[in-house]
Amino acid sequence: MKIRKISALVTDAQQVPALLDSNHIRFQQIGCVNWETYPYKPAAFFRIAHTGKTILLHYRVTERSVRAKYTEDNSMVCRDSCVEFFLMPANDGIYYNIECNCAGVLKLAAGINRYERETASLELLKEVKRWSSLPIVPFEEKYKETAWEIAIIIPCSAFFKHTFSFLDGMSARGNFYKCGDELQTPHFLSWQPIHLPSPDFHSPSFFSPLEFEF
Repeated sequence: MKIRKISALVTDAQQVPALLDSNHIRFQQIGCVNWETYPYKPAAFFRIAHTGKTILLHYRVTERSVRAKYTEDNSMVCRDSCVEFFLMPANDGIYYNIECNCAGVLKLAAGINRYERETASLELLKEVKRWSSLPIVPFEEKYKETAWEIAIIIPCSAFFKHTFSFLDGMSARGNFYKCGDELQTPHFLSWQPIHLPSPDFHSPSFFSPLEFEF
């Protein structure tokens, strides 16, 4: 997938959806149901662009229930209603998991596999701007169909195991996910398929090429 560069200086994540609209950035579906044990398929879409120094992400989700129990950054947001972006920016085996629940609470870590991971500092996470269409307050699972959106601005500094300052021309690999590990109906969707016997998003062998345009 080619990730378009747009000329913009945006620091407020709430502005991201309108900016991507004005640049005609299209949504793509997170729609691969990889495991028969978890057949539920909520409507989940993402779109992505970059400004040279930041990645702009916008997710839209509609699901039959929603939860935001975790309220602290670097907590287990994957157990809530959650969207995720995994990125390997170089050929050194290190990839990042950027996970965000429906209230905009973020987890960011890096490593070469699911076990050897280093979480970003809370100070660094403050540089990753987010906006949620839902109130940024904790709530237990609500059992009614809910539509929600998340927008995220990810600066180059968020990739703390690497030292690049610009995204222009970068050849990377990655995948996008929608999950809800502890919801009434657990689910594990991906943008690109994962051919493994059980749910595992930490599967860089199934990442797809991402080309950041100049």
